[in-house]
Amino acid sequence: MGLLKEFKEFAVKGNVIDLAVGVIIGGAFGKIVSSFVNDVVMPPIGLLVGGVDFKDLQLVLKEETVDAAGEAVAAVTLNYGMFIQNVVDFIIIAFVIFLAIKGINRMNRKKEAEAAPPPPPPGPTPTEKLLEEIRDLLKKQ
Repeated sequence: MGLLKEFKEFAVKGNVIDLAVGVIIGGAFGKIVSSFVNDVVMPPIGLLVGGVDFKDLQLVLKEETVDAAGEAVAAVTLNYGMFIQNVVDFIIIAFVIFLAIKGINRMNRKKEAEAAPPPPPPGPTPTEKLLEEIRDLLKKQ
């Protein structure tokens, strides 16, 4: 029974819930970025390089053949176009996350600067205290 209680405490902690929310939002964000890359970024780039759809770029290692039973054996291809597509996805996602973290850090620094009270003025040094005492003694005379 203790193990179940420990698991419940672990699962309900804020960090686990935050992580779950982050994973869900990250998955949705990944779909948005993939759509942005596939539908907005790559078509103009493909047009600039001669109307090429990067997803279709591939190197055929072995042509499609028909085996002895008459069934088609699929071609073996090296799909470097999909790799280029995924690299562009990654670069855009990494850049957006970089900008988001940079913005969050800037906001945190501003909050810390506002929240931190100014340091108290330094007290008098021992020499200043001695001089004050001398001054007070001279006033008394």
